[in-house]
Amino acid sequence: MSNIDRSRRNFLKTGGALALGSTLPIGLVELAFAEPAQNFSFAYISDAHIQHIKGNRFVRNWDMGLKRAVAEVNLLTPKPDFVMFGGDLAQLGSKPELDHGAEMLSALQLPVKYVMGEHDYYLDLGAYWEQLFGPQYYSFEHKGVHFIVLNSIRTYDDWTYHRWPSAEQRMLEMAGLDNPKGSPFMVGDEQRVWLKADLAKVDKTTPIVVFSHSPLQKIYKGWNFWTEDAEQIQALLKPFKKVSVIYGHVHQIQYNQIGNISFNSVMATAWPWPYPASYAQAEQYLPKLTVPMNRADPFFERDATGWQFINVGSGNVDLNFTLYDNRDRVVRFDTLKKQPQDRDYQAESARIDPQRHY
Repeated sequence: MSNIDRSRRNFLKTGGALALGSTLPIGLVELAFAEPAQNFSFAYISDAHIQHIKGNRFVRNWDMGLKRAVAEVNLLTPKPDFVMFGGDLAQLGSKPELDHGAEMLSALQLPVKYVMGEHDYYLDLGAYWEQLFGPQYYSFEHKGVHFIVLNSIRTYDDWTYHRWPSAEQRMLEMAGLDNPKGSPFMVGDEQRVWLKADLAKVDKTTPIVVFSHSPLQKIYKGWNFWTEDAEQIQALLKPFKKVSVIYGHVHQIQYNQIGNISFNSVMATAWPWPYPASYAQAEQYLPKLTVPMNRADPFFERDATGWQFINVGSGNVDLNFTLYDNRDRVVRFDTLKKQPQDRDYQAESARIDPQRHY
């Protein structure tokens, strides 16, 4: 952790009051190698949910979240090698929303790569997104690491093509968080065939980082914190020594370990969601996670937002967060227990009332 800690201290020192006053979640990800000269970092912004009102009017809160995230990424020192946007740039997938979001992201002074979210996809099935940002799934190499970007928010053809009277109605149905008409996300046959072929060209000792919008694990079906073919994707990744999956969508801090694969979420610039277990109006599908989690205070509107630093150099992700109230929170992989450990995780007997209730 020495490399990531040193990088973090340097950034906080150069960021000064900006970092201290920040309430926005931007992930700074450092991959630490044996030779420091090989280290590199990238920043992560996700889930802006830019929402068009009328004409040139947009929901100001979501606009300001993305604008500030872009400004703060541009001030990072040392400079990351690139920026990843993690999906849900738009709220209802319209051209005005995607154009407005793309204009704000164009102010980034670094190369940008993109993951597609369901809010970007279900109006026109990603056609305009591809014009703006390129393919829906792809891979690339960077300094010895193989990166994979998946469109993990597709679903069954019957739901997508045959159920809705209009594309707008389909988008509205998928945009709801708690929606019984929503359908489970998936990567799908086409991408799994592509992924298998892509991985066949990669040495099993090469570090693998997978970016998806949904978690590539089954967390909570009622909110589509769920990927229907997650086990099939995990099976394709199982032969590799170092695998990390980094995802957006959930608007909260999450972490888990399944076999050789570390799972970690990035936070949103728009708003935080409560943990699924807090919601009693839908049937629960929440399995026992490898690593138990609790929130700081579910009643605080910016809970689980802040600065995020991720070290994936060892293949096991360590996370360092600076939260909305300027507290540090650390989730670090424990090599003895073989799973992430949250320094601030509280036993039932030590929790405050909101934590016990939620």
